[in-house]
Amino acid sequence: MLPLEGITVVTLEHAIAAPFCTRQLADQGARVIKIERPGVGDFARGYDERVKGLASHFVWTNRSKESLTLDLKAPVADEVLHRLLAGADVLVQNLAPGAAARMGLGYEALSAQYPKLIVCDISGYGNDEDKTGPYRDKKAYDLLIQSESGFLSITGSDAEMAKAGCSIADIAAGMYAYTGILNALIERGRSGRGKHLDVSMLEAMGEWMGYPLYYAFEGAPPPPRAGAAHATIYPYGPFATGDGKTVMLGLQNEREWQAFCEQLLGDATLATDERFNTTARRSAARAALKALIEQAFAAMTAAQVLARLDEAGIANAQVNSMADLWAHPQLQARQRWAQVDTPAGPVPALLPPGCTQARMDAVPALGQHTDAVLQGLGYTPEAIAALRRAGTV
Repeated sequence: MLPLEGITVVTLEHAIAAPFCTRQLADQGARVIKIERPGVGDFARGYDERVKGLASHFVWTNRSKESLTLDLKAPVADEVLHRLLAGADVLVQNLAPGAAARMGLGYEALSAQYPKLIVCDISGYGNDEDKTGPYRDKKAYDLLIQSESGFLSITGSDAEMAKAGCSIADIAAGMYAYTGILNALIERGRSGRGKHLDVSMLEAMGEWMGYPLYYAFEGAPPPPRAGAAHATIYPYGPFATGDGKTVMLGLQNEREWQAFCEQLLGDATLATDERFNTTARRSAARAALKALIEQAFAAMTAAQVLARLDEAGIANAQVNSMADLWAHPQLQARQRWAQVDTPAGPVPALLPPGCTQARMDAVPALGQHTDAVLQGLGYTPEAIAALRRAGTV
């Protein structure tokens, strides 16, 4: 039995943050009913066509869910929603700011009718009616929150800032929503009451920015943009090798620095060289030190450098591509790959981290479960047919 079996989640979601949250719940056995616009659905379905004609983002964040098409502006949509909520444990939404409240789906309105319901709002800047703030109604996408949170100011090179290569602001918000819902379910088990969760992408990224925030405490200079290298610890980053490849390594203490000088650089005296004998001095003299490192590495292949780093007890990694990650021997050895069905056929999928068992059901086609969900709510086949004719579902 999976831990969330018996929990029902209704979600008014699109894009990444809320779907990523609810997929975690589905992975652990929750029934997740995803409400989508008839004929169009979650707009993330159209982001690309890289997975057998399906969108990569959508396949990633929507397995194990039921897709119910419903025009939320239709006259009978309110009735359908309330039949769903009467049997639900959790409502998740990341509609435009204020949209859920205008439809009567805010926590204050719902808690009186469904006192055990947990309502999770995910937004860019916070959606709590009592703590709105001047940014509440601003549109918020992942890249915009990366910018607003200061993440871009510390990411990239001297010449140019750079965004993260994946949707980290969405992921951060989705994971805090997920853990918040788990906490609320535990709390409800003691109190018998639901709860309102107001998850802000900006606040999620603000938490993740804790180190650079404190590094710049009381007006101190922030960490510089250092490309793929660590901004304040050196050597910690990518270095070229003699076969044209790149290795990643990281030194954390003076013991490792001494071993690095002896076993990789071939010069034990560098360990006590006044230019390099503390972390701060190595970081300040990184240009000179990089030249010494890459001069030593030029006589070795990447494989030889990695082997020597392992022998010296120094952390290291290959600079892998997506193809390398698909074929990563550690993921294979630990049996982390499973398979999920999609409307275009089966595709591989990674098991959730930390889990040896998870629900890995299909990615739904748009509206695939509409009839079954409505029948479960008491609608007759004739009533469902009428809803289809009206374009409601």
